[in-house]
Amino acid sequence: MSCRNGHKDVVEYLIERCSADVEQPGSVTFDGETIEGAPPLWCAAAAGHTQIVKLLVERGASVNSVTKTNSTPLRAACFDGHYEIVKYLVEHGADIEVANRHGHTCLMIACYKGHLKIARYLIDAKADVNRKSVKGNTALHDCAESGSLEIMKLLLANGARIDVDAYGMTPLLAAAVTGHIHIVEYLIASTDLVSRRERIDALELLGATFIDKKRDMLGSYKLWKRAMEDRYVEGELVCPKEIVASPIAAYENTVEVSNLNQLEEIISDPDAMRMQALLVRERILGPAHPDTSYYIRYRGAVYADMGHFERCITLWMYALDMQQKMLEPLSPMTQSSLLSFAELFSYMMSEGRNRNNNQRRSPPVGLSNNNAEVADRPQAQVPNPGPQGAPNHSSSSSPNHPPVNFCDIMSVFEKAVAEVRQGQEAFSSNSNANMSPPERDITYFNRTLVIILHLICLLTKLLPHLDNKQTHQVKKAVFDFIKVGARGRGGATPLHLACSRDSSAVGRYPICQFPSAEVVSLLLECGADIEA
Repeated sequence: MSCRNGHKDVVEYLIERCSADVEQPGSVTFDGETIEGAPPLWCAAAAGHTQIVKLLVERGASVNSVTKTNSTPLRAACFDGHYEIVKYLVEHGADIEVANRHGHTCLMIACYKGHLKIARYLIDAKADVNRKSVKGNTALHDCAESGSLEIMKLLLANGARIDVDAYGMTPLLAAAVTGHIHIVEYLIASTDLVSRRERIDALELLGATFIDKKRDMLGSYKLWKRAMEDRYVEGELVCPKEIVASPIAAYENTVEVSNLNQLEEIISDPDAMRMQALLVRERILGPAHPDTSYYIRYRGAVYADMGHFERCITLWMYALDMQQKMLEPLSPMTQSSLLSFAELFSYMMSEGRNRNNNQRRSPPVGLSNNNAEVADRPQAQVPNPGPQGAPNHSSSSSPNHPPVNFCDIMSVFEKAVAEVRQGQEAFSSNSNANMSPPERDITYFNRTLVIILHLICLLTKLLPHLDNKQTHQVKKAVFDFIKVGARGRGGATPLHLACSRDSSAVGRYPICQFPSAEVVSLLLECGADIEA
């Protein structure tokens, strides 16, 4: 703690008078994040206390000791730009190539944080400019994502190669996704580095970013126009666009524009431009890239904030299907989608009740993420139900109609149970190989079970509105879930979780309160073991 907070006299006293162990690791917090297993030298280097760093090294501290995530003191100094500490550690034997658990090196983090002086020093010290992380990104990718053009030029001058990461992303596409137009313009001007096809893709992807991240329709139009013109040489189409053959219902069956006339037609229609952005991103990045499903969910959240729940649900359903096809079971992104659905359904149900009581409320802004466009928007009042307002299937002023479409909530429930079933299978294959699942996976598994319980709680509120066939469908689905035999943290069954107050704490928007007598009753009726 004295190293973290810069108390040199206390450090000296503890080492010299109390024989404190200069390598003793502990937990320390930086910027709200807890770092486990941090040695004292790491703490001093991260916090920028040069004199303490020198004192510890003089007293025998290892310059290459690491935290639990394999981060060295040198990497900690590179992160926050402490040049003098970086120089001192390297001069005293620090290994510049030791990467953390994600495979990110000191050079990569200096590039990502935009520390030109440190990047130049590491390159002069013969750092590997083409080293790849676990996910295949290089220092050039980090420059592109952070917008560090001067460091990018330095890397290219020292032999850095344009390469693809695990998602097939080049640094050029990474800059387009993050919206760094100066990086994109620099790279596409280098015809020896970038092909015509890559230039077009970058301009189109940057246009999609301008719509979803910068809210700049005109800027997007100009970029897409440049890309479209680049497809022609002397009036002849040399680089045709690969149009998706079958229209996608979630995108209102919109098809990508394929010529300048079609582009001119949609510039005055913001909604059509937004659908184009989703199509462009899915075509160029592909469904496996996290940004593809993220921006589909984000667009859905904007519609939800405006009270257009039907459009939100259609987009979110499409994103959830994409995630379950492309991502490993229990992915935090899939879990986030499931939770967003539970929050939305809960809001719609409470809003339906409020309408019956003639109350009006604003929807929770930014349901699925913290993206600036959602957070910055004023809270819009939910429109009146009916043809001109929110869709009839989303909310109703009649107490005899459920405020949420039964098929929607059942579909999400079944997808959540499928996620648990696949996670369970992954766990059992680990146990067959004598491996215990990582703590992170256990946490995600437990959280998914809790989300399912919240969905069951919402289903119990729907039951009075359902006919016999639908009621049977609900109970059959809950029965199938119980038969999976999933257990959460500490061996807790769904029944244990339904009886636990801790199950209430999920998400940012209140869904259901636990213990829940209604959920317990339904679980018991559907076969949950009361003696488990």
